[in-house]
Amino acid sequence: MDQGSGAGPHRARGCLGAPSCGARAPGAPWARFSAWLECVCVVTFDLELGQALELVYPSDFQLTDKEVGPSPLRSRPHPGSRPSLAFLCFRKAASATCPFPTPTQAASGILSSASAFVSVEGRGAPGTRMTGTVTVGPPCLCRQVKDSSVKRGYFQKSLVLVSRLPFVRLFQALLSLVAPEYFDKLAPCLEAVCNEIDQWPAPVPGQTLNLPVMGVVLQVHIPSSADKPESGPPKQCSHKNLLPAPVVLTSVHELDLFRCFRPVLAHVQLLWELMLLGEPLLVLAPSPAVSSEMVLALTSCLQPLKFCCDYRPYFTVHDSEFKEFTTRTQAPPSVVLGVTNPFFIKTLQHWPHVLRIGEPKMPGDLPKQIKLKKPSRLKTLDTKPGLYTAYTTYLHRDKALLRRLLKGLQRKRPSDVQTAVLRQHLLELTQSFIIPLVGPGRRGGGRRAGGAGSRLWPRLRLTPLPPQEHYMASLMPLQKSITPWKTPPQIHPFRQDDFLRSLERSGPQLTCLLKGDWLGLYRRFFKSPHFDGWYRQRHKEMAQKLEALHLEAICEANLEIWMQDKSEVEVVDLVLKLRERLVRAQGHQLPVKEATLKRARLYIETVVGSLPKDLQVVLCPP
Repeated sequence: MDQGSGAGPHRARGCLGAPSCGARAPGAPWARFSAWLECVCVVTFDLELGQALELVYPSDFQLTDKEVGPSPLRSRPHPGSRPSLAFLCFRKAASATCPFPTPTQAASGILSSASAFVSVEGRGAPGTRMTGTVTVGPPCLCRQVKDSSVKRGYFQKSLVLVSRLPFVRLFQALLSLVAPEYFDKLAPCLEAVCNEIDQWPAPVPGQTLNLPVMGVVLQVHIPSSADKPESGPPKQCSHKNLLPAPVVLTSVHELDLFRCFRPVLAHVQLLWELMLLGEPLLVLAPSPAVSSEMVLALTSCLQPLKFCCDYRPYFTVHDSEFKEFTTRTQAPPSVVLGVTNPFFIKTLQHWPHVLRIGEPKMPGDLPKQIKLKKPSRLKTLDTKPGLYTAYTTYLHRDKALLRRLLKGLQRKRPSDVQTAVLRQHLLELTQSFIIPLVGPGRRGGGRRAGGAGSRLWPRLRLTPLPPQEHYMASLMPLQKSITPWKTPPQIHPFRQDDFLRSLERSGPQLTCLLKGDWLGLYRRFFKSPHFDGWYRQRHKEMAQKLEALHLEAICEANLEIWMQDKSEVEVVDLVLKLRERLVRAQGHQLPVKEATLKRARLYIETVVGSLPKDLQVVLCPP
């Protein structure tokens, strides 16, 4: 496994979970590999010695003891693992100040870990800017087989992938191909696979790529901000001369939502409300695989709304946040916690919502639906499957959805079609809730800054939206109030009472058939981390748009007339402000057209040229 690259050791970019400090330089050894994976690790489990990091590939990638420690513990085969494939994911915080980027931020987001165990298996970003959920570890695959030569009676080893990308489905497919071969052929197989990955094209958002590995070509579409949430899976590209025929993955990051939610279909709407409101939820599952997929499915059901709370697909007593999450001295944090150890039932009895999932059933008929139960019925260790909560939903249950899914089961409708039905329902529900907060707006007689085309949401297939005010857009100042030589007007403050009054004429009842206490749901939503994260992002976008419009107004004004009665101090101040905005615009922090940028540069040259030589030297040093 000697790389012989001649390059110095490649330090992990920050710590596990730290924001990316930049990929390897183009042309450097393993540059293409590092665009997809940080490294591949092999962890061995021994009864006397515990977990040991056996191998890191590429060999020049270095992990500190602190980084190595949590990964083997989390990737240890589950005590009840059987000799069969089982995928799981776990997630690591970036830092105390920047805990978790979203899948829409995956390309530059946190470094996540995942392990694969094979028997003889992880938020996502791209952030894709995908419109929805965070960087999570790739899937994991466990191997635990009987071996009489081992004192414990079982051979246990784990193949661990470390990546910044939340491409759970892609890494799941990759591990399914690689892990069985690796445990048969060991290092040579792993080296060959890594060299193949090092030939893959970069994961550019919006592109459909063919990724060859081990004689199979995986065709994937890298999500981007231009993708519509309701759009179907990407069409297979025409490759007549491509042999073998590619295996098309409908998504690199989305799980089979219907399969994950099979035991809780009757309560999907209740779970959607809990996620929307950022309520703490404990998911106790029979295995890390079920725990991981249920947590990831729950956090993805708010798309296109960004999931702003913490979540851990697979959490154990070894995690560093264990004391923080189990303390009773403060209210439970807004986190979705996936666990398998019944010990958590006793430790987290004070949590308001606990979802206990039983053993998964074979595909076919709909499994027995989990029942709602009062939290007081929680017992230690022998707790039966159920959703233990005293929460009462604000919206009435959509019985038509369940009937449609049941009919699909009777007709043996494929699981991906069932998933599309379920995902479309959740998408329209979330959009109906969010649209009154955003969109084009008019008030008085002027046109809003940003116009009617600012960040429109995809059109629903239900009742079309009227041309009435949508609250967030109404907070933008009128465009006629933006003048070149005055400070841009401020964005109006968000007033909850004003918004709630606006729901009478532009509320979710216009796009959603569900009845219920929408006002109460909004009031509770205003207190959640999701509203805070959503509002901060929207306010930031509006402020950037306002600043861009102000820059355009300056560039369209007559600069010579303005300079006639201005002092040198005022002129220099204009130059400095224009330069500052030009730098921000060039860094894509302001939505400005290239023509505006050219005019701004010309303005700076004109203004500097009108100043005395000494000031020109200060402003434009040689």
